[in-house]
Amino acid sequence: MRRSWMFTAILFIVGFMVAVQYNTVQQPDERDTRDIWAIRNELAKERKLHSELLTEVRGLDETLKKYSGSEKGQAGQALSETVRELREQAGMTELTGPGIVIDVKPSEESIALGTPLHEVSPELLTRFVNDANRFKDINMEIDGKRITALSAIRDINGNTTVNGLPVQIPPFQIKIISADMKNSEKLYNFLQSSSLLDDFYLDDFVLEISQPAEDVTISGRTDPFENRFLKELPKGD
Repeated sequence: MRRSWMFTAILFIVGFMVAVQYNTVQQPDERDTRDIWAIRNELAKERKLHSELLTEVRGLDETLKKYSGSEKGQAGQALSETVRELREQAGMTELTGPGIVIDVKPSEESIALGTPLHEVSPELLTRFVNDANRFKDINMEIDGKRITALSAIRDINGNTTVNGLPVQIPPFQIKIISADMKNSEKLYNFLQSSSLLDDFYLDDFVLEISQPAEDVTISGRTDPFENRFLKELPKGD
C-alpha cells in the first residue's frame, strides 16, 4: 500500500513538471509577431554588428602585435602612432577626401514672402545625420562642427547646437567625406532621391547638393575631451 502511494506521488510530480514545461513552450511570455522580412532585417543588423566587432578585434590584435614586437626604442613610436590613430577615430584631426558639399539655404518662397529666418531644428538635423549614417565609413561636419559618435545635436536655450556649439541660421554648409568616389556617388544619389529634401522644404529650407568631388576637407573637433577614467601611473611603474 505504501509503495502504491509513493508510486502515485512520483507520477504526480513527473506529470506536473511535464505539464509546466509544455505550457512554457506553448505559451512564451512575449509572442514574436514579426514577419519573415522583419526577422531577416534584424538578422542582417546582427551580422553587420558582428562583422564590425570582428574588424575592431583584429585592429586591437594588430596593435598588441606592434607593442609585443617592438624594441624598446620603437615602443615610443608605436605609442605615438596609436595616439594618432585614436585622434583620427575621435574626429580630432582635419580630413580631406572624396565627398560632397551640401548648402543649406532658406527657400526662395520664404524669402519672397518675407518669412522670418529661423534655425534648422535639432530633430531635422538629427534625422539628416541618421539617414547619412546608413552609409559606412563616412565623416561629416555641420556648419564647421565635426560629427562623431559622441556628438550631440540638441536644443540649448532655444538654439540648435552641435557638440554644444550653436548652429547658425542658414545659409551654412554640411560636408560629408566617404571612403572613395564610388561611395560618394551612392550617397549623392541617395540624398537626391531622399524625402529629406521635402522635409527641409516644409521647414522653409532647401538643400543644394554638389556633385561628388575628389578633395573635400572637413575640420576636426575643437572642443577637448574630458578624461574621467584614465590615470597616469607614477614613473617607474
